Amino acid sequence: MAEKKDLEAGDPELEGGRKPMDLPTLPKPLTLEEKKYLLAVERGDMGNVRRILQKAHRKKHIEINCVDSLGRGALTLAIDGENLEMVELLVIMGVETKDALLQAINAEFVEAVELLLEHEELIHKEGEPYSWQKVDPNTAMFTPDVTPLMLAAHKNNYEILKILLDRGATLPNPHDVKCGCEECIRESTEDSLRHSLARLNEYRALASPSLIALSSTDPILTAFQLSWELRNLAFAEQENKSDYLELRRQAQMFAVDLLDQSRSSQELAIILNHDPDEPAFVDGDHMKLARLELAIDFKQKKFVAHPNIQQLLASIWYEGVPGFRRKTAMEKIMIICRVALLFPFYCTLYMIAPNCATGKLMRKPFMKFLIHASSYLFFLLILILVSQRAEVQAIQLFGPEWMVKELEKELLKQRGNGPTYLELVVVVYVLGFIWEETQEIYIEGIRSYLRNMWNFIDFTRNSLYVAVAVLRFAAYIQQTTEIRRDPQTKFIPRENWDAFDPQLIAEGLFAAANIFSALKLVHLFSINPHLGPLQISLGRMVIDIVKFFFIYSLVLFAFACGLNQLLWYFADLEKRKCYVLPGGLPDWDNAGDSCMKWRSFGNVFEASQSLFWASFGMVGLENFELAGIKSYTRFWGLLMFGSYSVINVIVLLNLLIAMMSNSYAMIDEHSDVEWKFARTRLWMSYFEESATLPPPFNILPTPKLLLKMLGLRKKDKLRKMKTKEQKEKEHDVRYTAVMRALVWRYVSAMHRKMDDEAVTEDDINELKGDVSALRYELLEVFEKNGMDVSFTDRKEKMSLDEEKPADEDGLSRFRRIAKLAVASTTNAKWDQTLASTGISSQIGRCRSRESFKNQQNLQRAMEEARKLVLRSPLPEGSRVGTPIEMPISPGHTLLELIKDFSTEVGETEAEGAATSPPKSPWKPPANCWRQNELERERERERESEKDRDRYSNRERENERGRDRDRDIDRDRDRDRDRDRDRDRDRDRDRDRDRDRDRDRDRDRDRDRDRDRDRDRDRDRDRDRDRDRDRDRDRDRDRR
Repeated sequence: MAEKKDLEAGDPELEGGRKPMDLPTLPKPLTLEEKKYLLAVERGDMGNVRRILQKAHRKKHIEINCVDSLGRGALTLAIDGENLEMVELLVIMGVETKDALLQAINAEFVEAVELLLEHEELIHKEGEPYSWQKVDPNTAMFTPDVTPLMLAAHKNNYEILKILLDRGATLPNPHDVKCGCEECIRESTEDSLRHSLARLNEYRALASPSLIALSSTDPILTAFQLSWELRNLAFAEQENKSDYLELRRQAQMFAVDLLDQSRSSQELAIILNHDPDEPAFVDGDHMKLARLELAIDFKQKKFVAHPNIQQLLASIWYEGVPGFRRKTAMEKIMIICRVALLFPFYCTLYMIAPNCATGKLMRKPFMKFLIHASSYLFFLLILILVSQRAEVQAIQLFGPEWMVKELEKELLKQRGNGPTYLELVVVVYVLGFIWEETQEIYIEGIRSYLRNMWNFIDFTRNSLYVAVAVLRFAAYIQQTTEIRRDPQTKFIPRENWDAFDPQLIAEGLFAAANIFSALKLVHLFSINPHLGPLQISLGRMVIDIVKFFFIYSLVLFAFACGLNQLLWYFADLEKRKCYVLPGGLPDWDNAGDSCMKWRSFGNVFEASQSLFWASFGMVGLENFELAGIKSYTRFWGLLMFGSYSVINVIVLLNLLIAMMSNSYAMIDEHSDVEWKFARTRLWMSYFEESATLPPPFNILPTPKLLLKMLGLRKKDKLRKMKTKEQKEKEHDVRYTAVMRALVWRYVSAMHRKMDDEAVTEDDINELKGDVSALRYELLEVFEKNGMDVSFTDRKEKMSLDEEKPADEDGLSRFRRIAKLAVASTTNAKWDQTLASTGISSQIGRCRSRESFKNQQNLQRAMEEARKLVLRSPLPEGSRVGTPIEMPISPGHTLLELIKDFSTEVGETEAEGAATSPPKSPWKPPANCWRQNELERERERERESEKDRDRYSNRERENERGRDRDRDIDRDRDRDRDRDRDRDRDRDRDRDRDRDRDRDRDRDRDRDRDRDRDRDRDRDRDRDRDRDRDRDRDRDRDRR
């Protein structure tokens, strides 16, 4: 109770320095009049809403800013119904807009947005919060950080965004996720969730395609940068990773959609070759494809794999060999084999005359690829010959006898041997590879070089070869020194060398380098449409294997520690039984089993190796039969080994298989995009004009290099630069024009796509609202013209036509004239006031004369509405009961009848009546007006009962509709379950049929194998009989 009193007393701080949380202000229950008011707004009943608002301003009997139980006010209901006239009426009559502007943007009601923007600009004062910022944040529909421009970007509405941007609206620039400024620290400390959601809302707005198209001068570059930033945010904020990745896909698809609008190769070339830091692209120049390289760096896979780009790249790739793709397979093989065999001739000719026809052909991407691939295949051939000791085998097979004897003598020399001729060729190739990688780093930069994972394989391969060369050189110096001291050391066999001899280490590194060299072929095969997707799948699976190996190693190390702790003593006993020879050597002849067993669990490293090979079935239970081991210890060892086998062999290995299957399925789903992206990266590496010669020809000096070093080619470059400078401005304008055209086509296509969409429930509700509003407007017009509309649900008072009825008596005629007199008061000016606000701006420019006129009209309409409320009598209610019964008398005055018909409750001040009406000799009965007042009260109660019944009926209908929808959903779920069971039965039957077919095929194969074995036995018997007959005939002939 004390805490409750503290809260009620408004205690600013609680225990521990925490501030109390403000209780949300929930909507108050509505009165009957407020329900009528909101219902009239929802139906579009302009007349009743106008009367209710006028009466509310005079008598304050209802709250015009009231909301229902769902938090919907009058403006919200009008915006949901997209009733612009009702929105204008409510705004003019002084209803608070609150977050109506955000509601209109959320409903994509463009006309209401323009009106509310003009109204907000009219009432807003500098330094004060906007209307949507004054709403209680606990019950507001939108969070406090959401601005109109941000919400319009979330809805991706082009028209509303253009209106707001033309008015000068801006978005806050989001801070970096690692930002340490005071504002970020304060916001994250106060409320980290709100800080994270605010950043997410800002990036959701920035990723809007319409916002990028309207605000960016280079939409494609903006989409690239934004998608890369969202990718980094997805990894930095794992909590919202799915949202950021979805926004990244949205930004990527916007760039792809813009590229869809390109209609010619010229437009595509201008887009892909644009580089703001370089001279503009000139038609006929070499395509540098700077924008495409940027797309590859930002991993825009769908953009790179777009058919338009692939068409352009294919035309550039096969430029040197026209018609290659239309040739037959045999013709293609012949061309490739010819280039592969003649690549030394092509390289030599290019070194001598680089500007000849053959030299120019070599600079074409496809020819360059074939020559480089041929050179690399020749390098692999050299490695195979080195590994197979081809020189030795060639002498042994084809050399003369004296050369074979000399070779045998040389083979006896195990130490102090220098490199062979083939190994020298490998050294030359390695120098060429190192020079090639150095050029690539110099031209592209270290960052671009490190982005390509295949460069790591090249770097590892080159490093290993350099390490091999250094170790071989060190081993040669060391062995030569030893031979100089003792010549017999060169005949020491390898089995007697030191385990870490430099030459042995070099041979191990050389073997590893050969593996990396052979794996490079996988990268070259990515150009093939059949092997390329397989190479992409292999790369993705390698990542899965690395992830799996981490968990696998943890489990392996844990069990290795346990088994080593349990069995180290008994393994040491086996080791003592093994090492019994003099000098501490193992006795493999007599104690071979002990020499094998002690290594299994002698230390943690050996135990880890044993468990690793146990995953492949290479370690059995006999390894636990150690010397002196007890039954209890053996039981625990076998239990640990069994647990390891279950976890690592059964669970983790199957998990790896599932991960690899999932990765392959994902790659297979996007195999075309992934393969085209990988192929484009390979193509781009050959589009550059540099590195024409492959290793090892690239390390030789050429006349082209000499001319470049002497500076004789600077004149041509200067002349080309002058030409480019003259056309640079022209082509910058061309790029801007192309981007504008693409954006315009994109916006037009999106609008056409929206027009082609099917009719939705919102469209139906909007149509219902328009029909309802039209209905009430027609009823209002009919009533003003004297027609009887009392049979409608509006329950209006009966009105007579201006024409005199045939059977009209004196009292009826007097009443009709009195109604006309009431209708001719200042209430009739309301339509004229609303008509002055009908003008709305189409583009909503804040500083345009049209927008200024609209604001003036809106202000005049609001002032006129206030004046009318102050000086006009209360309008006659439209829900009054039957007409008043009055006796016929010629002495009834006009002013008394006007007072009777012009007000619902109370008396109306008769301003402007200069003289009193003439007195009549007739006096009505004393209780006449009191009876009329009682009749009105009874009619009001009757109407209230009818409204209450109508609301209860509507609630009953809604409940009935909800029950109907619930039954429909239940039937749909039942049908879905039935379909799922049917599909499950169908799959079960299909699996059963498949198993039956598999068993039938297995039986057929077994019968075929049995028949084949029978035929083979029959043939073997026949051959045996034939051999027996042949032996018998031979014996007969011998005799």
